Amino acid sequence: MKNSFYWERIHRVVRYIFITLLVLTFFAFPAIRPVHADPLLDEIVEFSGEIFGAEHNMPALIIAVVHKGETSIRGFGERAGKDSKPPDGSTILRIGSITKAFDGEVLAHLAARNIVQLTDPITKAWPELAVHAKANVGQIRFVDLVTHSAGLPRELPPDVQSKEPLTIESYAGWFKDHKLLFEPGRSVHYSNVGFDLLAVGLSRAANKSFAALLQQYVTGPLNMKDTVFVLSPEQKQRLMRGHDFGGAPIPDTPPAPVNYGAGALYSTPNDLVKWMRWHLDRFGRKDAEARLLSHALFLPHDGLAIVSGFDESGPMDALGLGWVAMMPNGSRPFILQKSGALQGTISYIAFSPARDVAVFIAINKFDFGAAAAMIKLANGLVTTLAQR
Repeated sequence: MKNSFYWERIHRVVRYIFITLLVLTFFAFPAIRPVHADPLLDEIVEFSGEIFGAEHNMPALIIAVVHKGETSIRGFGERAGKDSKPPDGSTILRIGSITKAFDGEVLAHLAARNIVQLTDPITKAWPELAVHAKANVGQIRFVDLVTHSAGLPRELPPDVQSKEPLTIESYAGWFKDHKLLFEPGRSVHYSNVGFDLLAVGLSRAANKSFAALLQQYVTGPLNMKDTVFVLSPEQKQRLMRGHDFGGAPIPDTPPAPVNYGAGALYSTPNDLVKWMRWHLDRFGRKDAEARLLSHALFLPHDGLAIVSGFDESGPMDALGLGWVAMMPNGSRPFILQKSGALQGTISYIAFSPARDVAVFIAINKFDFGAAAAMIKLANGLVTTLAQR
């Protein structure tokens, strides 16, 4: 994509300057709020995307916002290379570790139905995991896996990772040769290994594949047909292409089933809007217990011996079922959030259940500076809209 893409549109920013004044007026004089706020929501989202694009020149950017029943989805740039269209609500993209929040929701549904308990040791569903294990696997509970507090490494060692394809036995083998990094529940260390084990453990507890569990309890009821682990030929045509740090396209590599838990999902902004609406339906009676568990905080930062691998998306005040919680601070409300990065796409989702607002945002190039700005933008949008 030519660098001139956004600069050719920079004149549009001038057109949007008045929007800033309008927003300031909106908050200063709540009595004059418009009855129909859809156009204003669209203007706020589009203005934010134009400014971000002009500053960071990403190949593509997509923003989806849900606020009090209203939705705005705006795409910028070129979805799949030169002269392609901007991403839109039906664009397929890798959501990386946002998958972990889906894992947590599956756990919430199974716990609400008494198929598993949060405090069940994983060995109850997967007893062979402890056979000949040097690590005290019996101490690891489902709640420890979903809160990164099981004492597991971020990834399997390079010598194990290099032996492709990875299998369930590859993960079980780690316990035979290694001790846990810490006693479960006492510290937290961000762990992809833990969520891969969580997905396998839930699958064994429910006697179904993890993909089937996700479809049964989460994506199926919400008609999220594009939130999948394996793409169809038609879905591949809608994929947003990721790029490496130098800007070169990264080929899309399908995930192995054993890695489904850590970050393997594909989705679309349209599907994620449906999912965000479910989370914002705080008082809905359907799935009420699962939603309550999904939003609960199980491991506060206070009292943990070590906290490692968090805070990139904002201060980690507590951990829930795959979600990272940020307590209110000034005008910023309570937020549950999760970031993800995989194969050249960086994404972030944040929502404030008490304020009925949620934001999803994604860029398709590995750029840590742009990612930090993207997350700041998303949290800022949540904060701004929470005041309406």
